[in-house]
Amino acid sequence: MSLLIDSGNTRLKWAWSDNGSIVLTDAVLNSQLSFTVLVELWHVLPIPQIVAVSCVNAPQTLALIVSVVKFLWPTCCVVVAQTQIVQCGVRNGYTQPEKLGVDRWLALIAVRNIYQQAACIVDCGTAITVDLIDADGQHLGGMISPGLTLMKQALSTGTQQLPYSEQNYIAGWSNNTLAGIDSGTLFAACGLIERVIALQSFPVQLILTGGDAARIAEQLACACIVDDNLVLRGLSYSVFTVQ
Repeated sequence: MSLLIDSGNTRLKWAWSDNGSIVLTDAVLNSQLSFTVLVELWHVLPIPQIVAVSCVNAPQTLALIVSVVKFLWPTCCVVVAQTQIVQCGVRNGYTQPEKLGVDRWLALIAVRNIYQQAACIVDCGTAITVDLIDADGQHLGGMISPGLTLMKQALSTGTQQLPYSEQNYIAGWSNNTLAGIDSGTLFAACGLIERVIALQSFPVQLILTGGDAARIAEQLACACIVDDNLVLRGLSYSVFTVQ
């Protein structure tokens, strides 16, 4: 079996890949990351043949991951995913292909190989990223917006009297400030997604992933699929599919 590691802006999660299937193991917040913590979490795992890593976090985080892997499993092969021009049936649409985040690239690969249709991919994480891929695997471009938490934090830091809270409230008209901020940011994200879908000249499957995907999906006026592990699925394809 192979160990897949997805190091995002907020948390690090890992899963096992066995004959193409993904089994999610666990996750840890970036604020809790350390050599000791990862050793404690991973030393009980079976010895992997390959460790594949997707990292959009700081280079120090990638170095930490590799150091822990080599400490626990010295002979294990470590593969770090990188954005390509063409890979696994997907053609990068960026003018500078290497500038497309590897997490977005892997999500495109997953959608191309699993769903095999034109799709709009929305990663609802720290940032909300939107990418469009056609039925032939051509990436048509993307958009980037603050995620729900970043929007709330921006209101708090950019104003004198608007507070910040991580609490989620019932979406809709609110009778207090915190609930109003929560609903406003949630509906802003929904508005972005619905606008993107409305502008498409051809049918697309809307696919959401990321930590806030389920919450945003509940409020959307358009149908969607929530796939929590797109990046890990794409990582598995990118590393283990013969090009």
